Amino acid sequence: MKDETLARVVPYVIIHANAEAPRECCGVVILKDADLVYVACRNLATEHEHFIIAGGDYARAEDSGRVMAIAHSHPYISPEPSLADREGIERTGLPWLIVNIPVGSYTVTWPSGFKSPLLARPFVHGVHDCYAIVRDYYALQGIALNDYPRAFGWWDDPLGPDLYRDNFEKEGFVEVPRETLREHDLILMNIRAPRDNHMAVYLGHGVILHHLIGQASRREAYQEFYQRRTTAVLRHKVFMQEPQKCSP
Repeated sequence: MKDETLARVVPYVIIHANAEAPRECCGVVILKDADLVYVACRNLATEHEHFIIAGGDYARAEDSGRVMAIAHSHPYISPEPSLADREGIERTGLPWLIVNIPVGSYTVTWPSGFKSPLLARPFVHGVHDCYAIVRDYYALQGIALNDYPRAFGWWDDPLGPDLYRDNFEKEGFVEVPRETLREHDLILMNIRAPRDNHMAVYLGHGVILHHLIGQASRREAYQEFYQRRTTAVLRHKVFMQEPQKCSP
Protein backbone atom coordinates (compact mmCIF):
# COMPACT_ATOMS: atom_id res chain seq x y z
CA MET A 1 0.00 0.00 0.00
CA LYS A 2 1.38 3.38 -1.02
CA ASP A 3 1.26 6.49 1.16
CA GLU A 4 -0.91 8.30 -1.37
CA THR A 5 -3.40 5.42 -1.29
CA LEU A 6 -3.69 5.67 2.48
CA ALA A 7 -4.06 9.45 2.16
CA ARG A 8 -7.51 8.93 0.61
CA VAL A 9 -8.98 8.64 4.13
CA VAL A 10 -7.41 11.90 5.38
CA PRO A 11 -10.65 13.95 4.90
CA TYR A 12 -12.53 11.53 7.14
CA VAL A 13 -9.87 11.67 9.83
CA ILE A 14 -10.04 15.48 9.69
CA ILE A 15 -13.80 15.40 10.29
CA HIS A 16 -13.28 13.15 13.30
CA ALA A 17 -10.35 15.25 14.55
CA ASN A 18 -12.37 18.47 14.44
CA ALA A 19 -15.15 16.81 16.40
CA GLU A 20 -12.74 15.61 19.11
CA ALA A 21 -10.47 18.68 19.39
CA PRO A 22 -8.64 19.66 21.48
CA ARG A 23 -8.22 15.97 22.35
CA GLU A 24 -6.58 13.66 19.86
CA CYS A 25 -8.92 11.55 17.78
CA CYS A 26 -8.02 7.98 16.91
CA GLY A 27 -9.22 5.21 14.64
CA VAL A 28 -8.19 2.48 12.26
CA VAL A 29 -8.08 2.18 8.50
CA ILE A 30 -9.50 -1.08 7.19
CA LEU A 31 -9.68 -2.70 3.78
CA LYS A 32 -13.32 -3.55 3.08
CA ASP A 33 -14.70 -4.66 -0.27
CA ALA A 34 -11.45 -3.62 -1.99
CA ASP A 35 -11.69 -0.08 -0.61
CA LEU A 36 -10.05 1.72 2.31
CA VAL A 37 -12.44 2.81 5.06
CA TYR A 38 -11.66 4.94 8.12
CA VAL A 39 -13.32 3.62 11.29
CA ALA A 40 -13.50 6.24 14.06
CA CYS A 41 -12.80 4.86 17.55
CA ARG A 42 -13.14 6.23 21.05
CA ASN A 43 -10.05 7.66 22.71
CA LEU A 44 -9.86 6.35 26.29
CA ALA A 45 -6.69 8.26 27.21
CA THR A 46 -6.24 10.44 30.25
CA GLU A 47 -4.20 13.64 30.28
CA HIS A 48 -1.06 11.48 30.68
CA GLU A 49 -1.70 9.48 27.51
CA HIS A 50 -2.08 10.86 24.02
CA PHE A 51 -4.54 8.28 22.78
CA ILE A 52 -5.75 4.78 23.62
CA ILE A 53 -8.06 3.11 21.12
CA ALA A 54 -11.04 1.50 22.86
CA GLY A 55 -10.53 -2.26 22.62
CA GLY A 56 -14.12 -2.98 21.67
CA ASP A 57 -14.02 -0.42 18.87
CA TYR A 58 -10.81 -1.94 17.49
CA ALA A 59 -12.33 -5.43 17.63
CA ARG A 60 -15.41 -4.30 15.72
CA ALA A 61 -13.20 -2.71 13.07
CA GLU A 62 -11.28 -6.00 12.74
CA ASP A 63 -14.56 -7.84 12.27
CA SER A 64 -15.49 -5.47 9.44
CA GLY A 65 -12.31 -5.73 7.38
CA ARG A 66 -8.55 -6.12 7.36
CA VAL A 67 -6.76 -3.52 9.52
CA MET A 68 -4.27 -1.67 7.32
CA ALA A 69 -3.20 1.32 9.45
CA ILE A 70 -3.70 3.30 12.66
CA ALA A 71 -4.79 6.92 12.39
CA HIS A 72 -4.89 9.75 14.88
CA SER A 73 -4.71 13.52 15.06
CA HIS A 74 -2.23 16.09 16.35
CA PRO A 75 -4.36 19.13 17.15
CA TYR A 76 -2.45 22.39 16.66
CA ILE A 77 0.97 20.72 16.39
CA SER A 78 3.03 19.15 13.62
CA PRO A 79 1.86 15.79 12.29
CA GLU A 80 5.40 14.46 12.60
CA PRO A 81 5.35 11.35 14.84
CA SER A 82 6.52 11.84 18.42
CA LEU A 83 8.86 9.41 20.16
CA ALA A 84 5.80 7.74 21.69
CA ASP A 85 4.19 7.52 18.25
CA ARG A 86 7.34 5.92 16.81
CA GLU A 87 7.27 3.40 19.64
CA GLY A 88 3.61 2.65 18.93
CA ILE A 89 4.30 2.17 15.24
CA GLU A 90 6.85 -0.52 16.06
CA ARG A 91 4.54 -2.20 18.56
CA THR A 92 1.62 -2.44 16.16
CA GLY A 93 3.69 -3.30 13.10
CA LEU A 94 1.40 -1.06 11.06
CA PRO A 95 1.80 2.29 9.31
CA TRP A 96 0.41 5.27 11.21
CA LEU A 97 -1.40 8.14 9.56
CA ILE A 98 -1.15 11.34 11.62
CA VAL A 99 -3.25 14.35 10.65
CA ASN A 100 -2.80 17.92 11.88
CA ILE A 101 -5.75 20.20 12.45
CA PRO A 102 -6.68 22.84 11.56
CA VAL A 103 -4.12 22.88 8.71
CA GLY A 104 -4.91 19.38 7.44
CA SER A 105 -1.30 18.35 6.77
CA TYR A 106 -0.45 14.71 7.41
CA THR A 107 2.35 12.15 7.66
CA VAL A 108 2.47 8.41 7.03
CA THR A 109 5.14 6.53 8.98
CA TRP A 110 5.95 2.85 8.57
CA PRO A 111 7.64 0.45 11.00
CA SER A 112 11.41 0.69 10.58
CA GLY A 113 12.94 -0.95 13.67
CA PHE A 114 13.04 2.32 15.61
CA LYS A 115 13.98 2.16 19.30
CA SER A 116 13.57 5.12 21.64
CA PRO A 117 16.68 6.37 23.46
CA LEU A 118 16.65 5.73 27.19
CA LEU A 119 17.28 9.36 28.09
CA ALA A 120 15.14 12.48 27.54
CA ARG A 121 11.93 10.65 26.69
CA PRO A 122 8.79 12.73 27.31
CA PHE A 123 6.39 10.99 29.70
CA VAL A 124 3.47 9.16 28.09
CA HIS A 125 1.86 6.67 30.44
CA GLY A 126 1.78 3.11 29.12
CA VAL A 127 4.29 3.92 26.38
CA HIS A 128 7.10 5.95 27.96
CA ASP A 129 6.81 5.58 31.71
CA CYS A 130 8.88 4.09 34.54
CA TYR A 131 8.03 0.50 33.64
CA ALA A 132 8.71 1.07 29.94
CA ILE A 133 12.21 2.36 30.60
CA VAL A 134 12.88 -0.61 32.90
CA ARG A 135 11.77 -3.00 30.14
CA ASP A 136 13.96 -1.26 27.59
CA TYR A 137 16.99 -1.20 29.91
CA TYR A 138 16.77 -4.92 30.61
CA ALA A 139 16.19 -5.64 26.92
CA LEU A 140 19.63 -4.14 26.31
CA GLN A 141 20.98 -6.67 28.81
CA GLY A 142 19.35 -9.51 26.86
CA ILE A 143 16.41 -9.87 29.29
CA ALA A 144 12.90 -9.70 27.83
CA LEU A 145 10.23 -8.53 30.28
CA ASN A 146 6.54 -8.81 29.46
CA ASP A 147 4.51 -5.67 28.93
CA TYR A 148 1.35 -5.25 31.00
CA PRO A 149 -1.75 -3.20 30.16
CA ARG A 150 -2.04 -0.40 32.69
CA ALA A 151 -4.44 2.47 33.14
CA PHE A 152 -3.14 5.70 34.62
CA GLY A 153 -3.68 5.68 38.40
CA TRP A 154 -3.76 1.87 38.78
CA TRP A 155 -1.72 2.28 41.98
CA ASP A 156 -4.60 4.12 43.68
CA ASP A 157 -7.10 1.25 43.21
CA PRO A 158 -6.86 -1.11 46.21
CA LEU A 159 -8.95 -3.74 44.39
CA GLY A 160 -7.03 -3.63 41.14
CA PRO A 161 -3.88 -5.49 40.09
CA ASP A 162 -0.55 -4.53 41.61
CA LEU A 163 1.66 -4.23 38.53
CA TYR A 164 4.93 -4.61 40.44
CA ARG A 165 4.28 -6.95 43.35
CA ASP A 166 2.09 -9.34 41.37
CA ASN A 167 4.58 -9.86 38.58
CA PHE A 168 8.22 -9.45 39.59
CA GLU A 169 8.76 -13.11 40.50
CA LYS A 170 7.36 -14.43 37.20
CA GLU A 171 9.69 -12.00 35.41
CA GLY A 172 12.70 -13.60 37.09
CA PHE A 173 13.37 -11.11 39.93
CA VAL A 174 14.20 -11.98 43.53
CA GLU A 175 14.07 -9.56 46.46
CA VAL A 176 17.50 -9.03 48.01
CA PRO A 177 18.70 -7.06 51.08
CA ARG A 178 18.89 -3.34 50.35
CA GLU A 179 22.45 -3.11 51.63
CA THR A 180 23.56 -5.43 48.78
CA LEU A 181 22.37 -2.97 46.12
CA ARG A 182 24.50 -3.18 42.98
CA GLU A 183 24.48 -2.42 39.25
CA HIS A 184 21.45 -3.69 37.29
CA ASP A 185 19.27 -4.03 40.40
CA LEU A 186 15.65 -2.89 40.24
CA ILE A 187 14.45 -0.49 42.93
CA LEU A 188 10.76 -0.32 43.87
CA MET A 189 9.44 2.90 45.42
CA ASN A 190 6.27 4.26 46.95
CA ILE A 191 5.82 7.97 46.23
CA ARG A 192 2.72 9.29 47.96
CA ALA A 193 0.52 6.34 46.98
CA PRO A 194 -1.22 3.38 48.69
CA ARG A 195 1.13 0.92 46.96
CA ASP A 196 4.41 0.86 45.04
CA ASN A 197 4.06 3.18 42.07
CA HIS A 198 7.58 3.86 40.81
CA MET A 199 10.65 1.87 39.83
CA ALA A 200 14.21 2.66 38.84
CA VAL A 201 17.28 0.76 37.67
CA TYR A 202 20.44 1.15 39.72
CA LEU A 203 23.37 1.93 37.43
CA GLY A 204 26.02 1.79 40.13
CA HIS A 205 28.09 4.57 41.70
CA GLY A 206 25.02 6.08 43.37
CA VAL A 207 23.09 6.70 40.13
CA ILE A 208 19.64 5.52 39.02
CA LEU A 209 17.84 5.53 35.67
CA HIS A 210 14.12 6.29 35.90
CA HIS A 211 11.12 8.13 34.44
CA LEU A 212 8.88 10.23 36.67
CA ILE A 213 5.37 11.39 35.76
CA GLY A 214 5.39 14.60 33.79
CA GLN A 215 9.17 14.66 33.39
CA ALA A 216 11.72 13.43 30.88
CA SER A 217 13.52 10.17 31.58
CA ARG A 218 16.95 10.71 33.10
CA ARG A 219 19.88 9.52 35.16
CA GLU A 220 19.85 10.93 38.66
CA ALA A 221 21.62 10.52 41.99
CA TYR A 222 20.02 7.92 44.24
CA GLN A 223 19.50 10.64 46.81
CA GLU A 224 17.80 10.55 50.19
CA PHE A 225 14.38 11.41 48.73
CA TYR A 226 14.38 8.16 46.74
CA GLN A 227 16.13 6.08 49.38
CA ARG A 228 13.46 6.95 51.96
CA ARG A 229 10.73 5.88 49.53
CA THR A 230 12.38 2.62 48.51
CA THR A 231 10.29 -0.42 49.45
CA ALA A 232 12.34 -3.21 47.88
CA VAL A 233 15.47 -4.02 45.90
CA LEU A 234 15.05 -6.74 43.28
CA ARG A 235 17.74 -8.62 41.40
CA HIS A 236 17.16 -10.55 38.19
CA LYS A 237 18.23 -14.20 38.26
CA VAL A 238 20.67 -13.46 35.42
CA PHE A 239 22.64 -11.24 37.84
CA MET A 240 22.35 -13.43 40.94
CA GLN A 241 25.89 -14.75 40.63
CA GLU A 242 28.30 -12.79 42.78
CA PRO A 243 30.46 -10.40 40.74
CA GLN A 244 34.02 -11.62 40.14
CA LYS A 245 36.68 -10.01 42.29
CA CYS A 246 39.93 -8.99 40.65
CA SER A 247 43.09 -10.68 41.89
CA PRO A 248 45.49 -8.34 43.78
